[in-house]
Amino acid sequence: MRATVFHGARDVRVETVPDPSIVEPTDAIVRVVNAAICGSDLWPYRGVAKWESGARLGHEFTGIVEAVGSGVTALAPGQFVAAPFSYADGSCEFCREHLYTSCKHAGFWGGMDEDGGQGQFVRVPFADATLVAIPDAIRHDAGKRTAVLALTDVMGTGYHGVVSAQTHAGGTVVVVGDGAVGLCAVQSARYLGAERIVCVGHHAERLALATRFGATEVVDSHDADAAQHVVELTHGGAASVVEAVGVQSSLDLALAVVRDGGTVAFVGVPAGMETLSFRRLFSGNVALRGALAPVRAYLPELMNALAGGAIDPSPVFTLKLPLEGAPQGYKAMDERATIKVSLEISTP
Repeated sequence: MRATVFHGARDVRVETVPDPSIVEPTDAIVRVVNAAICGSDLWPYRGVAKWESGARLGHEFTGIVEAVGSGVTALAPGQFVAAPFSYADGSCEFCREHLYTSCKHAGFWGGMDEDGGQGQFVRVPFADATLVAIPDAIRHDAGKRTAVLALTDVMGTGYHGVVSAQTHAGGTVVVVGDGAVGLCAVQSARYLGAERIVCVGHHAERLALATRFGATEVVDSHDADAAQHVVELTHGGAASVVEAVGVQSSLDLALAVVRDGGTVAFVGVPAGMETLSFRRLFSGNVALRGALAPVRAYLPELMNALAGGAIDPSPVFTLKLPLEGAPQGYKAMDERATIKVSLEISTP
């Protein structure tokens, strides 16, 4: 089969690799329909995260079940399914608490030992517990098929951010970051009924999309007085703040705009975060929560919301390419020429 393979900083290639097969009775083989390139995929691409040459790429995908092991009972060949960015056994103490990313047997797609989502097929461990069936209302709607891909990571992560930040109907939330996760956090806040949603970023076209997704105000993070502006807009700061970038400056900004007694949820993959204002947390009774989203816990609810038209994150996919175009997609995202890439790999 063909798959995207990492070879070094800014060197990804689509190559022929071995086809996956059933190894354990709880496995399934999924033929990938759509896969995405994630902002976190850019950390190895840029050389920030040190990966080995030969590692597989991609952790967001939807597809068709092609085969199942003898222990799989909830799935059958032919079903259209979504895979969260990590798999879990569904039965350990953490899974029972819906904290699937802390499962004792959790694993993540890609790397040296697992199939990456950016390939034609994926072996899925613990298939019954991991995969979520996609209803026909989504399968047979091209726009919703694109949208459901976002639920495997960025929409679930944005939703986790607003939930962790204690966002509630009628409340105020500030989202720091205008990437795919930040934009999905804005839409999630609107879905939960927040009255005021402030999105902070520095790309005009993305901030325009944030407004389309439900932001009531947008603020340019490159303005010298951005934090003060947000504080003034929110009459002293917001009780709920989502940090959706993962860098030091965005965390500092989030802590600067949270109201005393409020909560900052950080869901951006950390890259270069080295300091934390403990005095701000202590003196302001500020809670810091996060971070690795248990997307599997949110998939059923978000799937129903998508099917019913309550959410639609599909506009975050601003470039669609075939699998062979994956290197072009990485380059476009690295250069900020596109928000997020969808790889169209096979038909549903």
